[in-house]
Amino acid sequence: MTHFARFSLGLLSLTFLSSAQEFRPLFNGNDLTGWKGNGYEVVDGTIVCTPKGSNLMTVDRFSHYILDFEFKLPPGGNNGLGIHYPGTGDAAYVGMELQILDDTAEKYKDLKDYQFHGSLYTMLPAKKGHLKAVGEWNHERVTVRGNSVKVELNGTLITDANLDELEKKFPKHQGVKRRSGHISWCGHGDPVAFRNIKIADLAPVAKTEDWKKQGFSPLFDGKSLEAWKVESGSEGHWVPSNGVLKYDGKSTAKVKDLWSVKPYGDFTMVLDWRWNGPGPVMNRPVINAEGNETGETLQVEELDSGVYLRGNINSQVNLWNWPVGSGEVYGYRTNKGLPAAVRAGVTPKEKADRPVGEWNHMEVTMKGDRLTVVLNGKKVIDNAQLPGVKPTGPVGLQHHGSSIDFANIWIKEL
Repeated sequence: MTHFARFSLGLLSLTFLSSAQEFRPLFNGNDLTGWKGNGYEVVDGTIVCTPKGSNLMTVDRFSHYILDFEFKLPPGGNNGLGIHYPGTGDAAYVGMELQILDDTAEKYKDLKDYQFHGSLYTMLPAKKGHLKAVGEWNHERVTVRGNSVKVELNGTLITDANLDELEKKFPKHQGVKRRSGHISWCGHGDPVAFRNIKIADLAPVAKTEDWKKQGFSPLFDGKSLEAWKVESGSEGHWVPSNGVLKYDGKSTAKVKDLWSVKPYGDFTMVLDWRWNGPGPVMNRPVINAEGNETGETLQVEELDSGVYLRGNINSQVNLWNWPVGSGEVYGYRTNKGLPAAVRAGVTPKEKADRPVGEWNHMEVTMKGDRLTVVLNGKKVIDNAQLPGVKPTGPVGLQHHGSSIDFANIWIKEL
């Protein structure tokens, strides 16, 4: 959508992937479940912008994905596709916008090159001339992975963006720095229509060959839960898709956590994870280097999961959005009966988490009763002692009610 008024967003993408990807609907054709905003309505299985339409965004956040949809423009129609939108602020600048525009209209004869359909607003022009006639349905596919954004319109690649390069060129643009966020339709009151909106979540690019050479084996093959115990009631909640293990936080099983079939003693485990849905806003304590609460609290979006070690829920490497950061071992840090050195050791040295919605990479090493955790390249737990930890047991992925994605889970026995 050309930024003549209100909101506008943009898009990221990547290399084109095969059509073998598994897609799921982002729009059910009946109502706006999964979306929030104002000024849009459902008409005959399509989402249509009304005269009061501005910003309609997904409830969930997305990072690496293929977005596939169809759209129909009225004469002079103006809208936009926003990506990496944080949820508040001017979407054209705190996020990014891919133009959706009838750029053949007479009133747009003086457009700047980055305002034509498919362009990354204010930053990168798209190839022109690939829109169908006004009133016909167009097909668009947007692929987003890391710093890459690609847009295909009616079978032609029209936009190929490298966000790292654009960030250097436009250092004041906040949205180009982001690597995750909500997807949004950014309207100006024109009756632009959308249908067949679907998405394929993608895993981060993995160092598969390197891990194999180092002796790692996959704990998640990207397409099944063969290496995991799935309790009755968890079906449809822990779901593999396109190399991503998606958990919606809603298992009804007695044991909602996911445990490996095989037990492990000493090992190094690598995995990627990210928060894919919202959580309630709550006050959470600030923790000092000794592992004690300072009395101060910060308001955060409550998101919680973890990696269990050797079959014990107390020896859990926390994944969460608390001020202390992911990596801490809550069951040990909060145990006042343990020595001060132990409690300090299981307290992260820093919060190394990436912004909510982005993928994090974690390495967890257990040797004897010693734990080391590296998060996004930073050693947050260094050879911490876990007194009384079992010598062997399965690893687990924790249910705590939050929606979370896992990918690239590999393990090496030491």
